[in-house]
Amino acid sequence: MALKTREWQRLPNGGLSFTELGFGTAPLGNLYRAIRDEEAQAILETAWEAGVRYYDTAPLYGLGLSETRLNRFLRGKNRDDYVLSTKAGRLMRVCGADERTGIGKWFEVPNRREVYDYSYDGIMRSLEFSFERLGVDRVDILYVHDLCVFTHGSKEASDARIDEFMGSGYDAMISLRDQSVVKAIGGGINEWEVCQTLAERGDFDLFLLAGRYSLLEQEALESFLPLCSSRGIGIVIGGPYNSGVLASGPTPGAFYNYDPAPPEILERVGRIEAVCRSHDVSMIDAAFQFPLMHPSVVSVIPGGQSLGQMESNLRAAQASIPPALWADLRDQGLLRADAPTE
Repeated sequence: MALKTREWQRLPNGGLSFTELGFGTAPLGNLYRAIRDEEAQAILETAWEAGVRYYDTAPLYGLGLSETRLNRFLRGKNRDDYVLSTKAGRLMRVCGADERTGIGKWFEVPNRREVYDYSYDGIMRSLEFSFERLGVDRVDILYVHDLCVFTHGSKEASDARIDEFMGSGYDAMISLRDQSVVKAIGGGINEWEVCQTLAERGDFDLFLLAGRYSLLEQEALESFLPLCSSRGIGIVIGGPYNSGVLASGPTPGAFYNYDPAPPEILERVGRIEAVCRSHDVSMIDAAFQFPLMHPSVVSVIPGGQSLGQMESNLRAAQASIPPALWADLRDQGLLRADAPTE
């Protein structure tokens, strides 16, 4: 069965065609464990053979390793056959091994230290470096990366970074779009509230919202997703399994939001899993399919760090979920009443 696609066109520039299943490449940057180049290549080729045609990366992922692995994979592919996004807001500086970013998070990666730079020049330089690492002639979408509280430690720090970006870097992204260097601009962010702030302050096309509209969390329906619907802004859903807990289930050591899941999350996931089981549905399939029912969502991009995970994502993308499952989740207070389920 071929993967379904969704068309997005907010501007008169031809738009973009997304496969409902995209590929989030953070795990290919040796996130939490190292994998060999050959393994990364095999996972990417498996996705391609199955029809995946949207690939998202960032300078942060593996401190450049994700982009360079995509370089090898994309070489020889017809550039018109896929959609590619990367991010800006960090520059990678050479450093000593004991100074590098993400010790204990990124393994066997280049010795680089992240430097946040949301200025006009910082955005331009970041994209230029990404072009070199990726080895491509164009990038379709440029997201400003991680303006959120989760990354910067407080709302005050997040707000300061947003002001820095909107006062300078935003103009760079508008210029890149106006010159057709990229087709779309947006934000790749872990918090819907920050996405909403950006949408209210600027002219953005797409947001990559990681982990904040899922089978476990639907608060983005309060105001952000309705705003996107009214403006024709597309949504890419990252982290549909909330860092893993919706894939693994409420097992000891399960991850939620990049950290071990707290008891209240494990309890809620256990209840969701029980409903899925009662309908003979895999929770991971339901978790993948749920966000796709929102009309603003154009793609869901789980990561895949093994062939098994990639094959699981492919099964989830083609799963059929009985409507009664969504009704039962809603009846048990596990799904918001206003969450689209058709």
